[in-house]
Amino acid sequence: MTTAQHKIGSGFDRHSTADDVLAGIDLTGRLAIVTGGYSGLGLETTRALTEAGARVVVPARRPTVAAEAVAGIDGVEVDELDLGDLESVRAFADRFLASGRTVDIVIDNAGIMACPETRVGPGWEAQFATNHLGHFALVNRLWPAIAPGGARIVSVSSTGHHTSDIRWEDPHWNHGTYDKWEAYGQAKTANVLFAVQLDALGKDSGVRAFALHPGGILTPLQRHLPQQEMVERGWIDENGTPLNPAGFKSPEQGAATQVWAATSPQLSGMGGVYCEDCDIAELAPADGTRVGVREYAIDPASAARLWDLSAELTGVNAFA
Repeated sequence: MTTAQHKIGSGFDRHSTADDVLAGIDLTGRLAIVTGGYSGLGLETTRALTEAGARVVVPARRPTVAAEAVAGIDGVEVDELDLGDLESVRAFADRFLASGRTVDIVIDNAGIMACPETRVGPGWEAQFATNHLGHFALVNRLWPAIAPGGARIVSVSSTGHHTSDIRWEDPHWNHGTYDKWEAYGQAKTANVLFAVQLDALGKDSGVRAFALHPGGILTPLQRHLPQQEMVERGWIDENGTPLNPAGFKSPEQGAATQVWAATSPQLSGMGGVYCEDCDIAELAPADGTRVGVREYAIDPASAARLWDLSAELTGVNAFA
């Protein structure tokens, strides 16, 4: 049975922090992998999980920078991983599998947003490839180590998914004029659909998957955006100061929903849903307001179709 896409009354909200949702939860002896766990929300997620007792592996495209960022946080190890390079994904997964350890939590946190048109691998559009295909290959390669009967996979999406469904006929923008925001939207929709299908495939073995919107937070994710564009969007003023009307969360608040999805006993027996503000989200309203989740992002048929496409592109499918 699939989990209903409705709030459960978690008792938390958009102001809750990662520490709030972890209060009373002991993660001693559990291992988490947090991609991008050395910057922005990822760093706060790493800190919160380790303080609750977990050991955290941080795969990073820039391992030296990552090691410096997590220095002083006990229980963290850094390894090299470039999500835009499938050979790098394979190498990281092989090293981890060779360690003989099991994984209790995977948080697919790393990502890029609204970058100029960029090609990676065999000419793939970079946002779809990095945000979705890299994580798809990573989780499938790590599957032999993912602990049955309790592991959770958390896919970090965003309200960006409201911008675009999957461009089934041209996911890599080989035709037409590239739109960086539509490309980001497609990638974030893919993050949700990935969780829907992974949960459908993994729930019989007790592995559940969730997707989420962490909230708006000013982090290095915005590195590709010119300052003037952020001013025009009402995110910051001309001096670079965040504007309160934009409703930005702090990093501690922004990390809360992914930590909640990864650890909360309130979600026991559930999965395959999109969350926001530390609760399961409702379906998006018909008026186009960017809250909740679009139906196309949780459609089971689309989720299965994207899984098959992703397996074909990456050559990896743990369930084949």
